[in-house]
Formats: sequence, C-alpha cells, structure tokens
Amino acid sequence: MFRPYISQSLLRKLKRMTATPSPLILEKPNTSYGARKTLWDWIFPYVLVLPTLIFVFMFTLLPAVNTVIDSTLSPGRRASEPAEFVGLENYQKLFDATHFIGGRFLPILGNTLIFTLVTIAISVPLALLLALLLNRKIRGLGFWRFSIFYPTLLPLMGAASIWAFLYSDTIGLFNTILRAFGLPGVNWLGDPNMVLLSITAMNIWKQSGYFMIFYLAGLQSIPKDIYEAADLDGATVWQQLRYLTLPLLNRTTLFVLVIAITFTFQTVEQLPAMNNGNPADRGNLVLYFIFQNISERRNWGYVNAMSLVLVGILLIFTIANFVLFERRSDVE
Repeated sequence: MFRPYISQSLLRKLKRMTATPSPLILEKPNTSYGARKTLWDWIFPYVLVLPTLIFVFMFTLLPAVNTVIDSTLSPGRRASEPAEFVGLENYQKLFDATHFIGGRFLPILGNTLIFTLVTIAISVPLALLLALLLNRKIRGLGFWRFSIFYPTLLPLMGAASIWAFLYSDTIGLFNTILRAFGLPGVNWLGDPNMVLLSITAMNIWKQSGYFMIFYLAGLQSIPKDIYEAADLDGATVWQQLRYLTLPLLNRTTLFVLVIAITFTFQTVEQLPAMNNGNPADRGNLVLYFIFQNISERRNWGYVNAMSLVLVGILLIFTIANFVLFERRSDVE
C-alpha cells in the first residue's frame, strides 16, 4: 500500500495549525501609577476649573446671596444710616394693594403674566406651524426661512422703534390702512385697553422666527422611514402629525417653552421705545418696574424682593413644564 512521504518540517507545521490554542493570558494592569501620583497631579484638574468657579461665585452666587439678604432689609434714609432688618415685611408689602409699592406691583405682575401667557400661547404654535410649512421642498425656501427668522436678528430696541412707527397715530401704517377703509384710527400705545396687546403683538413677531429654528431642527432629525411606514399603513396627514410628529417633538417643545418663558419675562427693552409702561402702568412689566425703582434708596428692599418673586415664578413655570412633559412621555 502506497503511503505518501511527509517531511518532518511539514508535519510540525500541520501540528501547529491543528493544535488547540492556549487560553489568552491577560497581564495584570499596572496600578502602581496611582500610588505614585504627586500632589500636583491631584490638584491640577481643580486648578483648570478654578477661574470658572471664581467667575460663577463672583457674578452668580454672591449677587444671589446678597439679593436674598437685602430683600429682608430696609435701607436707612441716608447712606450713613444702617439698614434695618425687617424679615418678610418687604414681601408682604409687595402684595398689599394699599401700599404705595404693592398698589402698583400687583397690576404690573398681572400685566406680566398676561403678556407671557399670550406671547407663548401664540408664538410657540405659530413657530411649529411655520416649521412644518418650511420643512418641505418649495421654491425660494431659503428666502422664506430667512424672512421669518430675520426679526430675531434685529436688536429689540430697533424692532420696538419700527413698531412704534407702525403704531403712530397720524402716519402709522396700521392707522393708515384703517382710514383707507373708512375706519377710525386707534391709539395703539395710548389706549389703556390696547397698549398691552400692542406690545404683545410686537413680541410675538420678534420671537416666533427664533422658536421656528428649533422646531425645524427637530423635524429634520426625525427619520423619514417613520412617515413612509405610516403612509403604507394608510395614516392621514393629521394622524401622522398627531401620533408621530408631535410626540417626537416633545423634547423640542419643552426646550422651546423654557426659553420662551425666560425670554418673555426678561423682555423690557421695547418699553422705553414704545410707551415707558404708560398709560397708568397698563403697559408696564415687572422687570421694567424694577428698573424704574432701583434708583430710589428707600425702594431697594422692595426691588430685591421683586427680583426674587420674579425668579420664583420662572422656577415654577420651568418645573411645571418638566413635570408635564415627563408625565406625557411616560404615558405615551
């Protein structure tokens, strides 16, 4: 019987190829470096963040603590007189309609809440609608997007000046259009019943384009496969919007609401250009009211108390938004 000749070298190679590989032996990591770290190695990361910590302490934490302390003090009539500790008396007087500060603060606080709620209730849905319309292929898409976003680029004082001219009694565009149709002109910034509405309209025009950008980014991040599957299942446009688009934009809506509330409460630059809060504080807002009273020494305690009340309201709105959207996300 013929037996093929196999050399010894070839046999050794075959044995090596067919042999069971030995288990991988991992070397124990060398942990001796941590023991050799010097003191500088430990504190170096903290040295890097130290400038930021100092900045936050000086310009955020320290002013916040001083505001809380000063809100419980009543300054002396003269700079040489020490401040008197009054506890929560400044807060009580803010909500006392018979007090000279409380009698103005309560209506102005109501103006601010109405201004904020109306602005958000219109500008946020309008921003979503504009984003839906511009999230498709249409002629002149870049032009339309820029046109709607352009008011955001304008300084608020400049935008307020433009709208003050539009609201002018004699040469304003709005009254010119009304008179062209035989209707009487409206004193947009002088009528107590119209001034807050006029300021709110300008703010909606200014902020809607900014919120639209966030919704547009959220829409473009949604995979197209989801809508293709919905089309195959026979879902209508409204059903896709209700059951797909809006739930997937929950996080975007939460972010937009938080910044919308913050921006609206902080919006005061338009008041000097439009009406200075007149007539009779019907167009005034809390932050501008704080600015009006900060120069009077006797009102410093009230000013600090109003600032903390404003911060508290912002926190309540923000926490309520987070709780609401987290519950909706859990349900869906």
